[in-house]
Amino acid sequence: MQLSAVAPITILAAYFIGSIPFALLMARRWGTADLHRVGSGNIGAANVFRVSGVKAGLMVALLDAAKGAASVLLAQRLNGGGAAPAVAGLAAVVGHVYPVWLGFRGGKGVATACGAFCVLTPVAITPAVSLFVAGAWLSKYVSVGSVLASVALAPIAYATGSPVSAVASASGAAALIVFRHRSNLARVRLGTERRLGVRD
Repeated sequence: MQLSAVAPITILAAYFIGSIPFALLMARRWGTADLHRVGSGNIGAANVFRVSGVKAGLMVALLDAAKGAASVLLAQRLNGGGAAPAVAGLAAVVGHVYPVWLGFRGGKGVATACGAFCVLTPVAITPAVSLFVAGAWLSKYVSVGSVLASVALAPIAYATGSPVSAVASASGAAALIVFRHRSNLARVRLGTERRLGVRD
């Protein structure tokens, strides 16, 4: 993978874009003082959905996805081709998961990854999102759908002819997302994970 001379600045910018804590900001607007202390404690759309309702959760999901998409588009604009857009997309996911503004305590990265790979792997994202919907609906666990879609994205991207850099970025994002969901998966096995549609 080749990176341009301005790629480091672009990638750093993508990290900071990804770090914007929309979940925390929107939850506060809907009356939740500290998202770390309610629901799952996660700074992400799913937790906002649980504690602040569908409208707030959907808005956060769209804003988090926009962070990922904007990071990739910025990298494409400043770097053209090459690997920089793929690395920027992954940097945005890292920024969401480990935001500098919140002491590196962020969300799970699913919505931000979705936005980034809508731009990087547009053909692959539709079947991946379908797997998310099916997995979450059938299991009643958002975490199961999230992990299923994340793990499937890189193979689908490879099979549909996405660039190697995008496939590698998707693999890195999947590894991070699965790592961040390890406690959720443990609770699924124990039957204590919050089911879809249950609000706190």
